[in-house]
Order: sequence, then C-alpha cells, then structure tokens
Amino acid sequence: MSEHLIWDWNGTLLDDLTLVIAATNASLASVGGPAVTTEEHRRDFRRPIRDYYAHVLRRAIDETEFAKLDTAFHEHYRAGLVDCTLTPDALEAMSRWPGTQSLLSMFFHDELMVEIERHGLMARLKRVDGLRASIGGHRKEAYLIDHLAALQLDGDRCVLIGDSVDDAHAAQAVGARCVLYAGGFTDPELLEATGLPVAHSLLEAVELAKAGASG
Repeated sequence: MSEHLIWDWNGTLLDDLTLVIAATNASLASVGGPAVTTEEHRRDFRRPIRDYYAHVLRRAIDETEFAKLDTAFHEHYRAGLVDCTLTPDALEAMSRWPGTQSLLSMFFHDELMVEIERHGLMARLKRVDGLRASIGGHRKEAYLIDHLAALQLDGDRCVLIGDSVDDAHAAQAVGARCVLYAGGFTDPELLEATGLPVAHSLLEAVELAKAGASG
C-alpha cells in the first residue's frame, strides 16, 4: 500500500460544483457566451481550461480573452466561496487514511490556505500547495512533480485522489497510483474510461487507496 495520500481540493474535498457552474456561466456571459448545465460541464470540462472555453465558445481563445474569462470566473467564485462546505464524508475519509496526507490544488495558494484553515484541515496535512501565479488553468502534472519534490517523495510511494481525468494523467506521469472520485467535476463515464478505480464517495476512495487498487 502507498504510504502517502495526495488529495485534490476543488470537486473532491471541497463540494463546490454548484458554485463552479455558476461562476463558469458568469465567465461565459462576460464574453457573450452560452450558459452550460451541470451535465454539460461534467462532460466537457478539460485542462488547460483555455481549451474548455474554446470548446464551449466554438472559437479560439487568445491569452487576453482567457485572462478576462479567468478574472470573471474567480470574481464570481470568490463571492460564493464562503458558503461552500466540505464534501459530506471528507473529514471521515481523511481520518481513515493510516499514512501521511497532503493537498495539491490548482486554486490560488494564498486563498487556498485561508480555506484550509477555515475548514480546520491544516493539522491533518503534511503539505498544502496551490497555484502561485495570477492566472491558472494549466494541467496538474508539473505542479504534482513540484509537490512531490517538496515532500521528498517518489511517485510510486503515493496515491492521489481526485475528480478529473487530468488528476489521472498527472498521477500516471509521476508513477503514482490514482483513485478517481465520481462526485466531482467529471462525468463518471469519462473517469471509468481511464481504466482506473472510480469511487462514488470519498470513504470508498480511501478504501480503494488502502487496498492498493490500480487500473
């Protein structure tokens, strides 16, 4: 069994899908785009996020327009973040893991740290890393490499629990195992298509991680 568990944040430990859909629609509206449903977002979302916007808007997105979309998204997201709660079984799931734990998010680091403190998670986590840049939306792989380096851990000693195909790709790139959570941002069929274990609760995800399940 892997000794270290790396958690994803948005859509995994944090139950923010409803807010993300609302913020996405506010962002799209800022450039005259269409509204998307939860089902459409879970089916179509991808990283880099600029590619997702291009898909929805059916045209290319340059850096300037992506910056506008990203700013509009986060303005709406921040306004609703205070009302977001953890996924119902998050704390119990974290308590079930026998080894060390950390968290890697693509949300802005300073704001992430405030949220981790607000939800009382800091003592449970060996390290927390978020995005240290003004504009994000990138794939997670490079950030996971840096996270592991800071922890002085090899990927094959770790398991990642996340809710996206990008989480799966990042874990595979560093030799880590991965369990995917079906209650977040991604349609479960897309997660199952990776061939990796898919859990329908965080408690189940931790049990799969403990059991050493792999795709």
